[in-house]
Amino acid sequence: MTSPASASLTCTRLAFSWPDGTRVLSDFDWQVGTGRTGLIGNNGSGKSTLLRLAAGELAPAAGTLRVSGETGYLPQNLTLDTALRVDEALGIADTRTALHAIEAGDVRPEHFTAVGDDWDVEERARAVLDQLGLGSIGLDRTVGELSGGESVLLRLAALLLRRPDVLLLDEPTNNLDRRARHRLYETVDAWQGVLVVVSHDRELLELVDQIAELREGGIRWFGGNLSVYEEAVEAEQDAAERKLRVAEADLKRQRRELSDAHSKLARRVRYGNKMNANKREPKIIMNQRKRDAQVSAGKHRIVHEQRMEDAKERLDEAAQQVRDDQEIRVDLPFTAVPSGRQVLTLRGLELRYGGRVELDVHGAERIALTGSNGAGKTTLLRTIAGQLPPAAGEAEAHVPLRHLPQRLDVLDDELSLVRNVSLLAPGASENRVRAQLARFLFRGARADRTVGSLSGGERFRATLAALMLAEPAPQLLMLDEPTNNLDMASVRQLCSALESYAGALIVAGHDVPFLREIGITRWLRLDGELEEVDPEEL
Repeated sequence: MTSPASASLTCTRLAFSWPDGTRVLSDFDWQVGTGRTGLIGNNGSGKSTLLRLAAGELAPAAGTLRVSGETGYLPQNLTLDTALRVDEALGIADTRTALHAIEAGDVRPEHFTAVGDDWDVEERARAVLDQLGLGSIGLDRTVGELSGGESVLLRLAALLLRRPDVLLLDEPTNNLDRRARHRLYETVDAWQGVLVVVSHDRELLELVDQIAELREGGIRWFGGNLSVYEEAVEAEQDAAERKLRVAEADLKRQRRELSDAHSKLARRVRYGNKMNANKREPKIIMNQRKRDAQVSAGKHRIVHEQRMEDAKERLDEAAQQVRDDQEIRVDLPFTAVPSGRQVLTLRGLELRYGGRVELDVHGAERIALTGSNGAGKTTLLRTIAGQLPPAAGEAEAHVPLRHLPQRLDVLDDELSLVRNVSLLAPGASENRVRAQLARFLFRGARADRTVGSLSGGERFRATLAALMLAEPAPQLLMLDEPTNNLDMASVRQLCSALESYAGALIVAGHDVPFLREIGITRWLRLDGELEEVDPEEL
């Protein structure tokens, strides 16, 4: 095992493109040493691809990628065979079998070879499981008995057992409840080797030593955690916007001066023509003056045109330094709900997979639905949406509602975004649909792309747009883990969209900073039954 101080990840002139020709990385250089690095960037910038390259799952088209030390990789979309036993998922089944055989008196050499020096494998496995809050699951249970969040932690436990020098985590908090997230935070906080984590989780990114921003095909380093990064970017953007304003003012001035120069030249031409017509001076003198004026005017014009071009270049340079931080702004008056209006009634509702729920929602309440993995949050939302029948009781929505599921499978991948929205709003003209989509940052040809060609963040924004623009306008919007797989910019865009949404909102999730940001008015926890909770307890 490499010592933590000497472990590293180095990329030199790395290049990678997808089979369809889409370029992700080109001449990419990056070196990461010991410490915790948060890798951030917009959806589609190549963060997950870079981790997959480092883990050996993908091969670069050019350049080199070298990892010093053993690598552990936790992918974003994790699938484990549900038939596997826990010890098989941890990678210790063979060692454990050999160990038990030796303890039972079977001293064949192959058993000792299988065990090697790992005589305390079971103790170490249980210690790691306990560290991640999985101490009660046992080594002989199957993966199918675990929740999605527990499966993620089990995969992380398997990595930690290998004691990797370089740990790569891709959106590790997706689908983790609050308790599991805190276990993960503790693991990251205690990490001694090289750690690179791709995440939009603010609490997780506050634990890193440095931020690496993947932007426009290159890496920019920011020492410190997410807060330090945001302060640095804010200061940088303030300076860039001031520079942009100065450049815009300079360009306007150069345009005025060029216009004045043309006016002066026109006056001189008119004056010369007038003098020539009146023949007040000898012809040879007038022709010389005309030539001199033309030369002078030409030089004057060239000087001003050059100044104009210089001003344009400065403006372009200043504009490139200002980040494109577009926000979704929507005005949907028909989503508004009066404060006293009954929106949702749940009476004696028993969910198909367990849990009993009583709930009244009035007006434009904003409800956070929390609870551990497997508590039934997704089942509850699907039951309210009419996608699952209740085991007993009733769920009655008194206003039009829409449900945004985790899987984002609402839209038809083969159809364009315009067509998808038109199917949900058949009474709206195409011009109206396009105008509304532009407010969700799908302008012009972007609205004609097929849904299947969109990136993860774009697909989320497209699905949100389609649901909010549907007819009748939704006065109850239900979102299931909406920040999963979104980059920081997409989370900000989601927040801005929800700020202007005037209906009732139910959001199932564990991302407490996001829930605070969107102005939650009631915090509920599902644990067999629904109960009001203090957000400080989450």
